[in-house]
Amino acid sequence: MTNYASGHTAEKVAAEYLSQQGYDILAINWRHKRAEIDIIARKHKRFGRPYPLLFFEVKHRKKDDQGTGLEYITPQKVRQMAFAAELYVAINDYAGDFMLGAIELSGQDYTITEVIENIVV
Repeated sequence: MTNYASGHTAEKVAAEYLSQQGYDILAINWRHKRAEIDIIARKHKRFGRPYPLLFFEVKHRKKDDQGTGLEYITPQKVRQMAFAAELYVAINDYAGDFMLGAIELSGQDYTITEVIENIVV
């Protein structure tokens, strides 16, 4: 399986996991000519109040010797994620809160190993 195909499989597995955890999946693999976001999601409304949008980066590593996926989320990557999120909210006239997150998967069975819901920029 190519890295491209593996990445798409990881995104689908991560989106299914988020859905099972009570998130609405708004977009998978959202792209703009200057940015991309792996998953855009939001938890279901609670007491009539919407939760912030979450912009997730999905990282998958087949083997432990490659390091963890979260190790590849560098300060530069966080800046790219923030730029993409800000672009998305501007294009879609979204005025609410949003956060950055990450999902790490490992192994050939795409096991979710960590979910972070609030990466600080």
